[in-house]
Amino acid sequence: MREQDLFTLAVAIAVVVIIGRAVANRLEVPEAIVLVILGVLASLIPQVPNVDLPPDVVLLVFVPPLVYYAAFLSAPRESRENAVPISALAVGATAATIAGVAWVTRLVLPALGWAPALALAAAVAPTDAVAATSVLTRLGAPQRVVAILEGESLINDGVALTAFGLAVEAMTHPLTVGHGSARLAEVVFGGIAYGLAVAVVIGRLRRHVRDPMIQIMLSLITPFVAYIPAEELNVSGVLATVVTGAYLGTQTDGLIQPASRIPGTLFWRMLIFLLESSLFVLLGLELRSILAHLSGTHSAGWLAGASAAVVGAVVVIRLGWELTMSPLIGLLPGRHSAFVRNPWRQRLVIGWGGMRGAISLAIALTLPVTVNGRPFGERSTLIFLAACVVVATLIGQGLTLAPLLRALGLAQTEQHQRAEASARAKVTEAGLARLDEMAEDGRVDEDTANVYRQLLELRLDRVRMALGDEGRDQSVDVHSLRQELVRAQRDKLDELYRTRKITDEIRRSISRTLDMQEPGLFR
Repeated sequence: MREQDLFTLAVAIAVVVIIGRAVANRLEVPEAIVLVILGVLASLIPQVPNVDLPPDVVLLVFVPPLVYYAAFLSAPRESRENAVPISALAVGATAATIAGVAWVTRLVLPALGWAPALALAAAVAPTDAVAATSVLTRLGAPQRVVAILEGESLINDGVALTAFGLAVEAMTHPLTVGHGSARLAEVVFGGIAYGLAVAVVIGRLRRHVRDPMIQIMLSLITPFVAYIPAEELNVSGVLATVVTGAYLGTQTDGLIQPASRIPGTLFWRMLIFLLESSLFVLLGLELRSILAHLSGTHSAGWLAGASAAVVGAVVVIRLGWELTMSPLIGLLPGRHSAFVRNPWRQRLVIGWGGMRGAISLAIALTLPVTVNGRPFGERSTLIFLAACVVVATLIGQGLTLAPLLRALGLAQTEQHQRAEASARAKVTEAGLARLDEMAEDGRVDEDTANVYRQLLELRLDRVRMALGDEGRDQSVDVHSLRQELVRAQRDKLDELYRTRKITDEIRRSISRTLDMQEPGLFR
């Protein structure tokens, strides 16, 4: 691809992402759907070059940061408390999905070997918990349901990607049962060991780094340091990245200074948004060439039937596992009686919340272009089927999850908001108590103590308003008040700069301080 084509492609992706996000927010639909549709429409523009992503680019650019970020945000306490149901879903349901979808793929494509069928099945096996948990959290679903979906998504990424790697390896070098088992053990345990080693080294290094920019750069290269050498060592780079992210995520408060945490959070949110959005747009752009290739090999009716069969298998296997097999985990050792007592309604939500997303797309796009030196003829077909699974689950399950939650009586929005407000109140009260102690000991003068006391009491008033405490003046809109105060300060700052009383450097420094005072910065 020429440099001009690369520039045109980058501009097209940026425009589609901007328009797609605006349209998705306006229509209140998943962004991925809009981005894929707009990507397909953009591919019809003659000036937009044809896209044929090399598998190595997807593996090296997209997979490591996406997997690392998901692992970094894992909740260790909730994952330990729900270890048995999470493991049952992440390993059991994922294995059942791989076996079942591979069997269905072989039915619709009899000439396809088991190895590529298993590769497709592994690509569509991992779930994307982000779409589901965002809906569940907003509606106040039971915390255990959210914790299980998040924990499962983290582990099944590693399980599915490991299975995918072995399936692709088997496409070129057939594996026996004994050799396959030995290779699986080598890949899994080698990846985990290397990931732990990287995590320990990076963790010790971070403790000695104080510069926020170096901290962010160090966090950016971490997933690649975990992934690429592990792949070169012929062990699982994905598991190494997952282990590294999970370890550092549990240690983040002790490893990253607050000054680095705020810009680092914003940086990673933007990076993941760009990567996920670009994947969906690139899929839409690539669908033109995929459909052009498929039009000469498969009819539209066959494609629709095959897609329906694979999507149906993905959805039904997960639902069936969760509704029938999950209660049987009570027969396994461990403390998990609370989960076993979960009503069928919660299990139905967990089963229906298994949407597929960016990881499935990334895996599917890494299917090899050639096998043993010959073109892999069904690659386009398998990518198309994987794309249908992602789009169908995001539309069908993503748009119906909220109504299902309400219909089952599991939406508890007010309870969730009160729980968060109560926690904020307790944290703020602890700060006030500590401030009073320091003032009494003479370590803080009274004027300084009064300033910080007013700030903390204002914050406490806000959370008490959310809790609905009586006796508080709720006529004041604190959000609007903060906006007015920040606006007044900005107006004065602009005036000082216009009248040449301060330099641009001073203006920018004060402006950054005001940015942190804007209400709703991290919503």
